[in-house]
Amino acid sequence: MDERKDRIEKEGPKGERGLDIKSLTLQELKEEMVSRGEKAFRAKQMYEWMHGKLARSFAEMTNLSEDLRKKCGEWYEYTCLEPVRIQESRIDGTKKFLFALGDGNLVESVWMKYKHGNSVCISSQVGCRMGCRFCASALDGLERNLTPSEMLDQVYAITLLTGERVSNVVVMGMGEPLDNYENLLRFLKLLTDENGLHISQRNVTVSTCGLVPEMRRLAEEGLQITLALSLHGATDEKRRSLMPIAKRYSIRELMEACTYYFERTGRRITLEYSLVGGVNDTPEDARLLGELAGKGRFHVNLIPVNPVKERNYVQSGNEKILAFKNKLEKNQIHVTIRREMGRDIDGACGQLRRRYSEGGRHA
Repeated sequence: MDERKDRIEKEGPKGERGLDIKSLTLQELKEEMVSRGEKAFRAKQMYEWMHGKLARSFAEMTNLSEDLRKKCGEWYEYTCLEPVRIQESRIDGTKKFLFALGDGNLVESVWMKYKHGNSVCISSQVGCRMGCRFCASALDGLERNLTPSEMLDQVYAITLLTGERVSNVVVMGMGEPLDNYENLLRFLKLLTDENGLHISQRNVTVSTCGLVPEMRRLAEEGLQITLALSLHGATDEKRRSLMPIAKRYSIRELMEACTYYFERTGRRITLEYSLVGGVNDTPEDARLLGELAGKGRFHVNLIPVNPVKERNYVQSGNEKILAFKNKLEKNQIHVTIRREMGRDIDGACGQLRRRYSEGGRHA
C-alpha cells in the first residue's frame, strides 16, 4: 500500500497536496480508510460519490460526517477539471471542451452525439512526444502524463455539463495513451468498474500510433476494449514521412503485434488511416492498404485529415476518398469513412488548446 501511494503521489501534477484519491480502486480506498482509523464502509460511500454520483467535492458527500469531510480535504487531492472554454458546432452539435488541470495545464475533450449513444473522446497526456506530422497535439511536445483521475474527470465533467449519459469512450485525444501505460490501465479499470459508471469495456476504444511492446503487453491484460492503430501509410517509407514512430517499428512488426492482440483477446483491430491529399491517397496506396488489412481481422476507418495551419497538408477531395473506399471494398475489406465532427470548432486534436494558449482567453 505504501509503495502504491508513493507512486500515485509522485506521478501526479506539480503542486499536488496529497494522495490522489480519485485514482484509487475501491479495495485500495478501503485500505486507506482503515489506515486512517475509519470504518471500511466509508470507502464504499466515498467511492459511490466520486464515481457514481460524480461529486465535485468532499462537501457534497452528505452521508459522511462534517469532521471526516474536513479531514479528507486535508489528506487528499480531489481532482476536478475546470472548463475554461466550451465550443458547440452549429453543424452537428459536437461540443469541444478545454479543461484546466490543477497545475494550470490545459487538455481537450470532445463530446459527440450519435444514434447509438453519446461518445466522448478524451486526452491521455498534456501534449504529445510522438511528433505525427499532421497533428496539432505534437507541435509543442510532451508536457506530462495525465493521472487516472484526470482522464476520468474529463468523462465525469462532460456528463455533468451536458446532463447526458456517456455510453462510449475513446482515448484518442491529445497524447499517446500507451506512452502513459500504467495510468491508462488504472483509468480503464475505474471507468468500467461496476461500482462506478460501469461503461462496458466493449464500448471503450484506445488508439495508438504503434508502440509495439505496449500493444503486446495490453493484449495480456484480459481486457475487452477495442484497439485502434493509427497506420496512415501502407509502406514503411510513406509511414515514416508522416509518423516518426515508424522509424522505430516497421509495419511488419505492427502487423505481428496486431495479430497477437487479436489472438489473445478475440477483438478485431481498427486501422485508422488519415487521408492526406497527394500524400497517401492514391490507388496504389489503397491497394497496398487492402493487402495489409486482408491479412488479419481488421476494420479500416478512413479519416479525412483535419488541416492544421502549422502544416501544409490538405484533405483529400470527396471523389478521391470515395474511390479509395470503393477499392478497399472490392477487396472485401470492412471499411468506413469517419463522419467529420466539429469541423467548425477546432475539432482536431490540439487545435483549440493551441489557439487558446496563443491568443489568451479571447481566442
